[in-house]
Amino acid sequence: MPEQMTSNKPYIVRAFYEWIVDNELTPYIAVDTSVYGVIVPLAYIHDDQIVLNIAPVSVGAISLAGNSIEFSARFGGKLENLVVPYAAISAIYAKENGAGTQLAVEHIDADNTHSTSADEPAEPKLSSVNTAASTDNLEDKPNKANKSRATLKVVK
Repeated sequence: MPEQMTSNKPYIVRAFYEWIVDNELTPYIAVDTSVYGVIVPLAYIHDDQIVLNIAPVSVGAISLAGNSIEFSARFGGKLENLVVPYAAISAIYAKENGAGTQLAVEHIDADNTHSTSADEPAEPKLSSVNTAASTDNLEDKPNKANKSRATLKVVK
């Protein structure tokens, strides 16, 4: 019986990130904030979702290694440190044209040993970095090219 393989999601997200950046576009990620380990400013969460600009020019000290994306970004002029486990990413796409992909959200336990599908109930565990109000790192308006892709809607 073959061993269970690790998730391919980090590889897919990193590949799309590099592809979008190589084409001089702006990579955005849609994040399910109910997944354990997500650390983002609470003020920007809407319906357990947040959309983040992760372009190299918009963030500082970004790391895509390991099981999460870690970076710093400004919200309301204040530098914040964010952590987004790959399991929480529901989409990665280019802001300018919507090119990208949707991904299944995986809920993980605190010990990171058991994952459940999005259909299974999981207790939301959210950490907050800051609750200051600003949109320095969030998409300000819906991208007109994305109107036909309702699943990649912008949330504020």
